[in-house]
Amino acid sequence: MQNLLQLLISGMSLGTVYALLALGFVVVFKATHVVNFAHPALLMVGAYFTSRFSTVDRFPFPVAVLLGVGVAVTLALVVERLLVQRMGGASVLAVSIMTIGVDVLVQTEMTRRIGIDVLPMGDPWANGVITVAGLTVPQTRLAALTAGIVLITVFLVWFRFSRWGVAMRATAEDPVTASLMGIRRSRISATSWLIAGVLATAAGLFLTVFPSPGLEPATAAVALRAFPAAIIGGLDSVGGAVAGGLLVGITEALAQGYAEHLSLLGTGFHTVMPYLVMVLVLLARPTGLFGTKELHRV
Repeated sequence: MQNLLQLLISGMSLGTVYALLALGFVVVFKATHVVNFAHPALLMVGAYFTSRFSTVDRFPFPVAVLLGVGVAVTLALVVERLLVQRMGGASVLAVSIMTIGVDVLVQTEMTRRIGIDVLPMGDPWANGVITVAGLTVPQTRLAALTAGIVLITVFLVWFRFSRWGVAMRATAEDPVTASLMGIRRSRISATSWLIAGVLATAAGLFLTVFPSPGLEPATAAVALRAFPAAIIGGLDSVGGAVAGGLLVGITEALAQGYAEHLSLLGTGFHTVMPYLVMVLVLLARPTGLFGTKELHRV
């Protein structure tokens, strides 16, 4: 039972990080109907520059994080303004495929910069742990859980009550009518990409601190496991992104914690667990757990 509780805490912490990434996918999709496959690239850029500003340039850690967010947001806005907006007349499928190209280009540059090194983030938690009632939890896990809850809560409140949130929901519901009502879709699109950059950097930070060794090229593959979380919850559902992230995080942590009981499935089975859960959910509900079911008149 003690081991189970420890795995559940670890899974919830990882799940909130996946939820941040899944929210980035969902926000861009709701605003533009584009599946942003460049999201892992934003994470890598934000994490890389956070590490550089913190460990090389010796900025205080909070300042380094803000500067890393600024670089990731700048990249997101450049992609949105120079590429997504210019392809406004193309199909959303073509734009989504274009983001795959952006991701490949950025990931190639990040791999060149990182090389074979593992970059530390210079975070203040280091490898500290907290022991409560016999449970040993890394401080970084608790920090990730706390920061994730705060960021998700702030976003959900803002999305629900702000004018921007109302405008985004209107745009997602009926883009043409929203434009006729004076809602500037280009501003909604730019803001959604900006938010995606912020969320990706925050998630990248907590994916690369202890117990992870640091930032490396393989981190992008870890970040991509948030895509099943968005699909599981429903690619057009903000609440679904949170639920999907938690589900993926907990199942992955449990699969890793009980790996000896799953040895018949092969080493590292926990890495494919998010995709297995996604397949099972889609078989039962193709739109995801909370996705909007489209009605077709026949």
